Amino acid sequence: MPNRLETHRVVAYNTAKQSENKMHDDNVARRFGFSGGLVPGVDVFAYMMHVPVARWGRDFLSRGLVEARFIKPVYDGETADVDATEHNGLLTIEVFSRNELCATGTATLPAAPATAVSLSEYIAVPMVAERKPVSAATFETGNWLGTTPRRWAGQDAADYLADIREPDPIFAREGLGHPGLIQRVMNRVLVDNTILGPWIHVGSRMQLLSAARVGDEITARAKVTANYEKKGHRFVELDALVLANGTTPLAHCQHTAIYQPREQAAA
Repeated sequence: MPNRLETHRVVAYNTAKQSENKMHDDNVARRFGFSGGLVPGVDVFAYMMHVPVARWGRDFLSRGLVEARFIKPVYDGETADVDATEHNGLLTIEVFSRNELCATGTATLPAAPATAVSLSEYIAVPMVAERKPVSAATFETGNWLGTTPRRWAGQDAADYLADIREPDPIFAREGLGHPGLIQRVMNRVLVDNTILGPWIHVGSRMQLLSAARVGDEITARAKVTANYEKKGHRFVELDALVLANGTTPLAHCQHTAIYQPREQAAA
């Protein structure tokens, strides 16, 4: 029988109001048919990851597998309920806000660590020297993309946990980085390499390989695996290895975003 876990209730917070991505700005988001600025998908994903971390602890941070798909927006100040059921070792996770299903996902704890990923299979390249406005050529299939190294230490690490409303003491107690930071670096693969207009993160899959430590310098080595149009939106898909301090694999990620959304006519 499926076992229903305790709901994780969050008052959502839009961490990206001042972001270069104006999809998080109330006025711009309304042009695309939303009722306000979107809480970043990577932060909704972070809300979702509270459940498997609460269930499996440090083991999940070292070798857990989690994926999510974002269906409807979560808005600043709204309550988001993260519901989960466990059946045969699989967590099925759903996020509800404003009586709508906003995100779905799954999480598992593999019995053994994932097969080691070879660093040599993921080419290290710097971010572009000069960002140019996005075009289909920016994300040409097969391109390799890098990121500026990022580090969350001290107050930055504490502020991040507060921003994503993460109450689990394991991170501060053990000096661990939240896996949501890995997702933020995946977004930077896009932002560091081109000038984007409003854009939307729509889904991710993440196989954790090692627990991040507070203060780790995090980078990504990403390959564009797909670039296509669907229903007027332009999508990009990435396959990436995210590293700590240039040497330790933290996660193997697949990341999907709409980098040029279809604009809706004003009502």
